[in-house]
Amino acid sequence: MHRRPRSGPRPLAHLGLSYRSPPRLARLPLSSYPGDVTTLRDEPRLIAQERGLWVLHKPSGYAVHRTGDESIPDLQRWARAALDAPETLSPIHRLDRDTSGVVLFAADAKMLSEGGSWFAEGLVKKRYVALVHGRARKKGIIRRPLQDSRRGRRLPAVTRYRCLALYGACSYLGVRPETGRQHQIRKHLTGLGHPIVGDTRYRAKRVRSVPGFPGRLWLHAGVIEVPGGQRYESPLPPELVAHLELLKQAQDVDAQS
Repeated sequence: MHRRPRSGPRPLAHLGLSYRSPPRLARLPLSSYPGDVTTLRDEPRLIAQERGLWVLHKPSGYAVHRTGDESIPDLQRWARAALDAPETLSPIHRLDRDTSGVVLFAADAKMLSEGGSWFAEGLVKKRYVALVHGRARKKGIIRRPLQDSRRGRRLPAVTRYRCLALYGACSYLGVRPETGRQHQIRKHLTGLGHPIVGDTRYRAKRVRSVPGFPGRLWLHAGVIEVPGGQRYESPLPPELVAHLELLKQAQDVDAQS
């Protein structure tokens, strides 16, 4: 028998994620919030720099590297302009444009090769948080092969998840992918019946609206751990922190009524 998690927030220390409610938001009554939290802006930033490895925070809406569409901002160009990063700076791995969080870059060919081998050999540990539709089980493991377009066949894919809190008809999950297939978390959670809030590509055509929807994919890559034990963290962006506060306050109001 699967137990349902308790409603309300839980500490995120076991994920390595910081959850700090901005005081100005935490003190606001529910009626003070706008209909959404899209006015809160997240910005790219440098998390760490060592041995040719650059660790950057990517906001939702940014591409990792330059695309054919010049209107789309990208982290690679930002780092070169804002941080005077070398022209050789290149991403070691990918992160969906709509997902926020930690991205590793290499400043030279040696680091690019070394970092690429970490991912190829499965030596990198990644942890995400996601808000999904539906009330998820306390924890679970999803083992479902996914199609790889480059190889033309299905490859093994494994995703672990844990429900951290319930907010009405939504679940707040900690997610740990054990493999790195394209859109793995989004596909696996949709296949489980819990599409990510804001995912217009893989969700069902009709899903229940979420109060205060922040206008973005509700998926954040919060922690990356590389060989040697180095751990890099990107706290929740302000629009996601504010949205959790809104959902919590709405839940508290419902509980009191």
